[in-house]
Amino acid sequence: MKLRDYQEQSVDFLYERDRAMILASVGAGKTAIALTAMQALYNDHHVNRWLVLAPKRVCTDVWAQELAKWTPKMNMAIAVGTPKQRQEAFKSKAQIVVTNYDNIQTLPDLAGFDGIVFDELTKLKNPSGTRYKHLLKVIDRFKFRWGLTGSFTSNGLEDVFGQCKVIDQTLLGRSKGAFLQQYFVCVNRDFGDWQPRLGALEAVMQKIRPATFLLESAEYKDKLPPLHTVEIRCSLLDRKPYDKMKKDFVYQFPEAQIIAANSAVVTQKLQQMASGFCYHTERTPSSTAGQFDSVKTPVWFSDHRFESLDDLLSENQHANTLLVYNYKEELEELKRRYPHAQTINDYKAIERWNEGKIELLLIHPKSAGHGLNLQYGGSKMVFVSLPWSLELFEQTIGRLHRGGQKHDVWCYVLLTNKTIDERIWEALANKRAISDIAIEELK
Repeated sequence: MKLRDYQEQSVDFLYERDRAMILASVGAGKTAIALTAMQALYNDHHVNRWLVLAPKRVCTDVWAQELAKWTPKMNMAIAVGTPKQRQEAFKSKAQIVVTNYDNIQTLPDLAGFDGIVFDELTKLKNPSGTRYKHLLKVIDRFKFRWGLTGSFTSNGLEDVFGQCKVIDQTLLGRSKGAFLQQYFVCVNRDFGDWQPRLGALEAVMQKIRPATFLLESAEYKDKLPPLHTVEIRCSLLDRKPYDKMKKDFVYQFPEAQIIAANSAVVTQKLQQMASGFCYHTERTPSSTAGQFDSVKTPVWFSDHRFESLDDLLSENQHANTLLVYNYKEELEELKRRYPHAQTINDYKAIERWNEGKIELLLIHPKSAGHGLNLQYGGSKMVFVSLPWSLELFEQTIGRLHRGGQKHDVWCYVLLTNKTIDERIWEALANKRAISDIAIEELK
């Protein structure tokens, strides 16, 4: 397969830099860009062996497929699974070994590896995490360090530091404390609440600009079909439980009393109730002394959202559709209503979806938010409920709206009127504004 012009430019950028990042929206072909540059450096004897870190499902379902398309002459080993399977992959003679971020703490001797690629670099936004600290112990052996990401600032400017540090500590320094002192103001030290100083976003983006290739959507948006995002509004059949929970943090159903211990818990309860149910948690003494077992039981009081979903699917003549859920009970209700629906964990579900053999595919943003190619099986998606993370929201949409999609993509968002749904939807829009400003500064 042949790269497009904008992808060729990205490859040149990586080839010319041992520390670099590619910032490109979903569907721009970041994996293809990275593989082409990796092969070029290997062929020119600049790199002996590559290590790729990626989310687990991306390791198993994306990198091997993309290798066959773009760099079939290279060998790849997937180091996912049991310790023995991972060990065999690292001991192989493959020029590229791909493993998931969860395995960072169990990485074997990395002798021979001198290039590393971080797919979905935002996974390393927390420099205080155990995996991150373990990675820093071995990072110096890699001469070439590249990061691939859709957005540095999906959840705020603070995320940028960890991602840049693992690529090149000269960009924003070695200490996050110093980074915060320079670009932020401490609003509440007890809660670690730091707010960016005036002009901080622009200053940070200028700092990292020399090491960052911005692939503007304008460069390739004409290569993708249009994306239509449609709000589907619905209303609770009975508002009393929701309003009572919001006001008093408690509601008494006939079968159970729902109590929220604090504002963080009530936020979760309200999002559940916007979908028409709420979890009742019952704690019983555990067989282990001093511990308790918790059992969550859903209590339903309104099926307004799923009735709206039924109508939407009927209006679309039951076209192949991705249904995105956030809570386990939403998944169970979807299975009850649509027994023919499949999840991505079902046997060869991704393959069968892309062959057009699955009408409804049920996905969770955290398990399908990165790298999966689902663009061949359909062009419609429904968010039964929304994630709070802009990164997960945009990455999930990107499963359909990416290269290879031949039809307009329709993304439907189910929102319950006068509920926390509206706040979540607004929060996603505000975070998107931060990302947009960051991109402007990298141009």
